[in-house]
Amino acid sequence: MPVQIPSDFRRVIVAASVGNVIEWYDFYIFGSLAAILSVKFFEQSHPVAALLSTIALFTAGFLIRPLGAFLFGWMGDRIGRKYTFLVTLSGMGLGTGAIGLIPTYDSIGLTAAFILFGLRIIQGLCLGGEYGGAITYVAEHVPDARRGYYTGWLQTSPTLGIVASLMVIIATRTYFGEATFNAWAWRVPFLISFLLVAVAIYIRLQLQETPIFEAIKARGQMTRNPWKEAFLSSNIKYVGIATLVLIGQGVVWYSGQFWALYFLQQVSKLDPLTSSYIVGAALLLAAPSMIFFGWLSDIIGRKPVILGGMLLAAITYYPLYLWLGTVTRPGSVHYPTAIFIIFILVCYVGMVYGPVGAFLAEYFPARIRYTSVSVPYHIGNGWGGGLVPFITSAAFAATGSVGYALIYPIAVPAVCFVLCLFLMPETRQISIWEPFETKAAT
Repeated sequence: MPVQIPSDFRRVIVAASVGNVIEWYDFYIFGSLAAILSVKFFEQSHPVAALLSTIALFTAGFLIRPLGAFLFGWMGDRIGRKYTFLVTLSGMGLGTGAIGLIPTYDSIGLTAAFILFGLRIIQGLCLGGEYGGAITYVAEHVPDARRGYYTGWLQTSPTLGIVASLMVIIATRTYFGEATFNAWAWRVPFLISFLLVAVAIYIRLQLQETPIFEAIKARGQMTRNPWKEAFLSSNIKYVGIATLVLIGQGVVWYSGQFWALYFLQQVSKLDPLTSSYIVGAALLLAAPSMIFFGWLSDIIGRKPVILGGMLLAAITYYPLYLWLGTVTRPGSVHYPTAIFIIFILVCYVGMVYGPVGAFLAEYFPARIRYTSVSVPYHIGNGWGGGLVPFITSAAFAATGSVGYALIYPIAVPAVCFVLCLFLMPETRQISIWEPFETKAAT
């Protein structure tokens, strides 16, 4: 018989989302302060090389994420959803907060960059286990008919994490002043992470294990080897298709909201506060799009919403970014238009990202869900999407052309759209509350 849907699933969504917001705050503080970190932790004879080195470190945190997905996916399917993402949250807090404590290049030379790299790897490993745990945890509490809507709430958490990081940076820059912030107060946003993660751990400790995992455990249906079942069986086909979907989704995600910040700072040459205000306002306005498109996917399906976002991004990125450049010239910034343009970009993110949690949860069987969700997400989103800041910034630095910088953000969603038209299944009608032997969608 199907497992009974718990009555307190809304509290679960709130608790999981709050923890996720704080975890993504940790991750994006690093990217938001890339320009300062490049000065503090790398030799400055070539400032562009130092900035690209910092962005490369940011990218390394993405590239290591699939390894974290393998490790923590195994833990999630063998030990449990709740305790695994408590471990990932704790590791993120340590990896982020400690950046606020380490000496700079001027004090200990190249060792500073190596320590920064090590902490960044800890961040990436732990984040590799976070998303699969959070989305699996929420999906295994909510009703089938509204899974897109309820997981859409969780999907807002990365965007809100970016907003939180921008708000903290704006507050500390304003309070301490630019000179003091650049001298030492840049450490404050990292140190705040210790407090925020402590709050998130307390919140997550109040949660129980998911009813589906408990039922699997009680019935003796737990997998003995999640890696073997996920990757050395017919399930590997579904992992490959999910990875393709996530590559397109990931590139849209980072091109639409993270490279927008880089664009304002590196292309338009706006100061950090101005660019943070513009991006922060647009993110706040567009964050509900994750919920809206998750809800829409409950009605018309996951596939048309996700692929629609990829197609619109591929078609309109170039004119939108050119338009953004014309309204954000230093000294003549048209704030409403700039915010509106980034709002559109983030709405594309809402289309590809809002329904994808429900799609992944429905696509894989419960006994290997944590592993099967985590690995394609972090290969597709972490590698495909995580390369966006480095590739676009390097292309612009080398050519000075926005068109060349946008080749990767345009080409990847376009290719993924075409392939997914034929390969991606519709999962909206799949019930994860049915017997757990149900195979992935075909």
